[in-house]
Amino acid sequence: MTDSEKPDLSSLILGTRGSELALAQATMTTAALEAAHPGLAVERNIIRTMGDKRPDLKLSEFSQGENPVLDKGIFTKELEIALDAREIDAAVHSLKDVPTELEERFRITAVLPRAPIEDVLIFRPASGVTALEALKEGAVVATSSVRRRRQLEWLRPDLRVVDIRGNVPTRIRKLSESEEFDATMLAVAGLGRLGFAPVEGVLEFEGVPYAAEILEMKRFLPAAGQGAVGIEILGANEKAATLLAAIDHRETHLRVILEREFLHLLQAGCQTPVGIWTEIEGNRLRASALVFTDDRKEPLRSEAEGDANDPRALAATLRNRLS
Repeated sequence: MTDSEKPDLSSLILGTRGSELALAQATMTTAALEAAHPGLAVERNIIRTMGDKRPDLKLSEFSQGENPVLDKGIFTKELEIALDAREIDAAVHSLKDVPTELEERFRITAVLPRAPIEDVLIFRPASGVTALEALKEGAVVATSSVRRRRQLEWLRPDLRVVDIRGNVPTRIRKLSESEEFDATMLAVAGLGRLGFAPVEGVLEFEGVPYAAEILEMKRFLPAAGQGAVGIEILGANEKAATLLAAIDHRETHLRVILEREFLHLLQAGCQTPVGIWTEIEGNRLRASALVFTDDRKEPLRSEAEGDANDPRALAATLRNRLS
């Protein structure tokens, strides 16, 4: 390749949603790129997705009507349109929001170091409740995640689980402003990236203390990709691939490959009630999964361990061991 044919590596345009969490993740990505490539000019293009434009709809409602949007493409479709149009070089996503099957021309080329993957249960202020087991019979827990819903209903069949929409701050405010909910559920990672992760069982938000229980990850399994920031590009964009390769966190990437491949083998998506936990120790990759189906109360379970360098093979083993 001649010098004239080499891609210009002096600048990169990142696409991101405009929520506080999305912007925080774009800032993290920018900082990583600038550290890896001193002098690189990183621009930011804020793009509103369908999910941002219709906060009144439940996630399940986007798949209904004349023009259904399946899976959580509601948070990624417009960013992919911008990638296609070369308006941006890369799209920064919460990886758990990215559909498990990408169109062939797109790929997740880099993943940032993973944040904590646990879920946290946040209780209405001054309620005196500090743990899942202490919620009164028939208590109302708000979440938009079917995975969280099914695990809650499995662990506490007496609870009433209802839908809630909105970004992280909005959901916490709803808990404080309304007596309709007794608790809500969020990801520890998102709270931490916004600067108010729970400390010793207390979450401080806008001057209000909330009791918060971080649920043990092997008991309450997180979503595939939870806590991971994934960066999507057009496979043909050599400049983006070259620049982003320097910030790819190998251990996190291997783990999320397994998690997303497991969902793919199940023909499941981001809104399928599947919990999965992974860890790497040395060159060994371990995984545990729960899969909830419509025809049984108890989830299917599976565990597997294998070579960390072959996460897709281990995902197949995990799938085949479901029982």
